Amino acid sequence: MVTLVQLRILDAVRRHGSVTAAAGELHYTQPSVSHHLARLQSAAGAQLFQRVGRGIRLTEAGQVLATRAAEILGRVDAATAEVATLVGLRAGSVRLAGFASALTTLVPRAAELLGQEHPGLELGLTDTHPEEALQLLRAGQVDVAVIFRYDDTPAEDGLRVDHLLDDPVYLVTPADGAPAALESHRDARWIAGCERCRRHLVEVCGRAGFTPRLVSTTDDMVVMQSLVAAGMGVTTIPGLAMRTYRDPDCGTTRLPEVRRVYAATYGEPPDPPATTALLDALGRAAEAIRDDGPAAGDST
Repeated sequence: MVTLVQLRILDAVRRHGSVTAAAGELHYTQPSVSHHLARLQSAAGAQLFQRVGRGIRLTEAGQVLATRAAEILGRVDAATAEVATLVGLRAGSVRLAGFASALTTLVPRAAELLGQEHPGLELGLTDTHPEEALQLLRAGQVDVAVIFRYDDTPAEDGLRVDHLLDDPVYLVTPADGAPAALESHRDARWIAGCERCRRHLVEVCGRAGFTPRLVSTTDDMVVMQSLVAAGMGVTTIPGLAMRTYRDPDCGTTRLPEVRRVYAATYGEPPDPPATTALLDALGRAAEAIRDDGPAAGDST
């Protein structure tokens, strides 16, 4: 029989590539870890490991089982948290993964609401891109993923999404120049963001009749604005990022495009009480941001 202890050890070995490191993380002795791995391999009926120098590598069968182990352990942890929250959300935890500009604007407001209404509930956060956040969600390692899309609505079996807000997109140019239409920057140097944002930038410029000349790439919206202010190019930045930081040496022009921000959960409803409380707080935080008005406008 495969046990949760064996799966936790397998997961640790997968992440560390070492029996010694896995034993250290889990506070087991090295012989105990080796014993559990041998029992797991016997129960699985397949070779799961190969020795490589002083380390250990999973076979193809081991990789398959390790992937499922991470999902199972995530679900067990989520179930444990759910049980802990059944009594009025007086204790327990809820986990969220989201992208940077949401974690500096939307999520802190939601965290404040959650803390006021459920002070015993601990909120854990992970800063990551939307696709990675969805992977964590599917594996049961987080309860909610805050993600964005520029065009399509996320859709897959088991994934449920709540639309939080439409985040406007701004053309960002040096402040010493007048705001101008996107197509007037066809010969400019362009600064691109993450892969999804980069694809959207190319699509937007394509609709304006040109292909942007991408000379710089960074995920950091503060760096983007600094480069623009220094005359190293122009870029597009979403409104949530502009709420986090606004360089006075940059001008902005609002574009027709928006990126849609969602809170995603996974699995059959209903959600655990802690997840429901977090979704409610996110919805109210998004409403407050909408009530604040635009993050920026047409300016120089």
